[in-house]
Amino acid sequence: MTFQLQHTDPASEARAGLITTDHGQIKTPIFMPVGTVGSVKGVHFAELRQQVKAQIILGNTYHLYLRPGLETLRKAGGLHRFNTWDGPILTDSGGFQVFSLTGIRKLREEGCEFRSHIDGSKHIFTPENVMDTQRIIGADIMMALDECPPGQSDYLYAKKSLGLTQRWLDRCIKRFGETEPLYGHQQALFPIVQGCTYKDLRREAAKHVADRLPLLGGGAAIGGLAVGEPTEVMYEMIEVVNDILPKDRPRYLMGVGTPQNILEGIERGVDMFDCVMPTRNGRNAMLFTYEGTMNMRNKKWEQDFSPIDPDGCDVDRIHSKAYLHHLFKAQELLALQIASIHNLAFYLRLVGDARQHIEQGDFTPWKRSVIEQLGRRR
Repeated sequence: MTFQLQHTDPASEARAGLITTDHGQIKTPIFMPVGTVGSVKGVHFAELRQQVKAQIILGNTYHLYLRPGLETLRKAGGLHRFNTWDGPILTDSGGFQVFSLTGIRKLREEGCEFRSHIDGSKHIFTPENVMDTQRIIGADIMMALDECPPGQSDYLYAKKSLGLTQRWLDRCIKRFGETEPLYGHQQALFPIVQGCTYKDLRREAAKHVADRLPLLGGGAAIGGLAVGEPTEVMYEMIEVVNDILPKDRPRYLMGVGTPQNILEGIERGVDMFDCVMPTRNGRNAMLFTYEGTMNMRNKKWEQDFSPIDPDGCDVDRIHSKAYLHHLFKAQELLALQIASIHNLAFYLRLVGDARQHIEQGDFTPWKRSVIEQLGRRR
């Protein structure tokens, strides 16, 4: 994987770049649709390409490890061949999912022992077997195993957790160097910067990661944010970390977030984003637009025959607000599909517009002109 920094905004840290992988190129800043179990909920890959204009999707190591399982993925020739997505794929290490299993997991130096949420069977994730698992999955970008502590962790716990994440990272790097890709394409490894909301821990974590990036073929991720802390604190932590991470590597803010969050992250030098919000909110009739968020179950749309979004993708221009309102009221599955496609397409359009304004040198005034109305309720 390579990263070329192409443009920078004169009034902020916003950047436009190009990531090149063996499965294609990714223009940054980029939003990555979440395909946890190898599929993006309710959206066919043809629609992801043609409507959404997705350039890269995510898979999740925890979920893919449990189902369909490593034997099936290896026999299929990796996730790309199994699900037929021919573009780049990033896999989360599964750390966040495992540590979310409160009460059915045990954390120790070796790794994290947990019970499957599917059948209760016992498993363990270690830095080494998580690297092996992601080799079998075959993602273009692999994530290091980390502990994602609760957002309101006290300082002593956060420091202890960060120490474990750093030791695990060094073991991930060692295993990554000892193994080879299985399917003929190269893979990059992204470490994850943790440290909760403590500036000194975030600086320590970012320095630890930055020192090790020359050993790897990837960028760096910022984890453990958008987990309950105030948004102002999240933005502050991004600034602290990005002040240390090298500028010649892509920066990935994990699990964030709203359209406003994404523009604020771009302004602070973030290149890559993912979040389940576009599809999850879409399935609950919430549509994101430049004019604000629409609840398509509201009666106000019942006889509004204007397009869902005249500047959006094909489904936005073909279908009316009244029709989508009707589909949600009738509990038709097509409603979930249309709303998911719309939201994903809007997120990709948003980061694409941000890139265009970075290239033009006017990202900052453009961002100021749209940020407030993005948060409106229509």
